[in-house]
Amino acid sequence: MPMGLPKFLSIYVIEHDGMRLMIDVGETSKARTVIKKLKDFGLYPIHKIVITHTHWDHAQGLSKLSKLMQDIDVEILASENAIDNLRHPEKMIEGYEGIGVNPFEDKVTPLKEGDIIDLNGLELKVMNFSGHTMDSIALFDESNKNIFIGDAVTMRLDEDAYFIPLMPPDFHEQDLLNSFKKLRNMKDRLNSISLAHFGVWKDKHFEQIITEMEDLYFKVKNRLIEWYSEDTSIEIITNKYCKTLMPNSKFWNEKIFEFIVSMMLNGLKISGMIEEKSISL
Repeated sequence: MPMGLPKFLSIYVIEHDGMRLMIDVGETSKARTVIKKLKDFGLYPIHKIVITHTHWDHAQGLSKLSKLMQDIDVEILASENAIDNLRHPEKMIEGYEGIGVNPFEDKVTPLKEGDIIDLNGLELKVMNFSGHTMDSIALFDESNKNIFIGDAVTMRLDEDAYFIPLMPPDFHEQDLLNSFKKLRNMKDRLNSISLAHFGVWKDKHFEQIITEMEDLYFKVKNRLIEWYSEDTSIEIITNKYCKTLMPNSKFWNEKIFEFIVSMMLNGLKISGMIEEKSISL
């Protein structure tokens, strides 16, 4: 079930002294578009690709993209915990009915906490930020005081539109809480955060994310549990979500938020935090 929506996933390219690293690849249907955009911006070829975690919207396109890039030598890197999921992506689509799987069988360089990716002198430190998935990693660019963190702590579509990293099937709440703490503890070493959904947040907005991420997680989680107990209709719950939790947002797309709400509910259901019921669409 591809999202097919603009401005939903950020694919970052870091270039230093002629070497380029791309973070995440998106869906299979976007692979040709990704390569076209790279060429349009003068960012082709890519020398390294890092997968932040193995949810389909970040990793599904890897096989096709790799085939389309056969003219160049690209190193694929991912968490050591992600490699089996890339080989067997069907493990990561529980709760995502209708989404295709595309196994990646080629070589993957395993990454672990503390590893350094060297881009001709620019060092990116690998950090584990598990919880959203158990293979979630971030790249810390200490030189520029920025962290590329995937979906590990939050998602923001504008200043007032957000959702939380409570997604099936590999979600673990205690690990997520530990990741919140880990990011807070390195706050003084950062002045920006680069989210996969969506964009780079700096200065006061960065501070807002760090300050609010854990409180928003519990606020959204508790409201979803409450609303689901009252009515299982995705339309009704989504309406409550948008009117109650993000009333000032200029971002509104019924398709995307109904999908997001259903995924967060599936995360609660699979994690045993709510009693499973049939969900009305």
